Amino acid sequence: MSKKEKTKKEKVQKGKMSGLQKFEIKYTELENDMKKTRSKMLKLLSKQAKMDVQDYTLKDREGKDVKLSEMFGDKKNLIVVHNMGKSCSYCTLWADGFSGVSYFIERKTAFALVSPDAPDVQKAFSAERGWKFNMYSGQGSEFIKDMGYVTDTGSYWPGASVFHKHGDGKITRVTKTYFGPGDDFCSAWHFFDMLPKNGEAKES
Repeated sequence: MSKKEKTKKEKVQKGKMSGLQKFEIKYTELENDMKKTRSKMLKLLSKQAKMDVQDYTLKDREGKDVKLSEMFGDKKNLIVVHNMGKSCSYCTLWADGFSGVSYFIERKTAFALVSPDAPDVQKAFSAERGWKFNMYSGQGSEFIKDMGYVTDTGSYWPGASVFHKHGDGKITRVTKTYFGPGDDFCSAWHFFDMLPKNGEAKES
């Protein structure tokens, strides 16, 4: 069967489908497109982010020095959330969400949040929010800047880096991402997208 004949046959078949069947096909196509796009984005981010990194020294909530290598615990991989600090309401929203799933994340990989706030500020704010995950201060370290989360004007970007610790102790950043309103790292925005716009249901 030629390509033209196949296309014609598919059109005839679609013409006999119910509205629900057509919806399911269209919805599945869009889902697959999103998955393919996401995969391409991850590959692009990994290519741009991969780099060997030094064993940076940060500080825990008590102000004690902690090496990046120590943040792995007994895991080979480490997810570090680059949080802009207490002053960023969006970053607080993200972190509130991570607090609910960090237990499950930490079963698979080490997980920590790093911000430029001082340790005492982190300690007080994390207690106020009820955050149980590990939290470290990048104050006085080049870690946040070297990872690419400080702008030319000295402000901060939110996002995440993933690190791998090799058997010889060498640490490699394998990928990274950036956070922003509407992204996949905060479920609240996806619920907001479903709400009626201007008091009326949004039509497709």
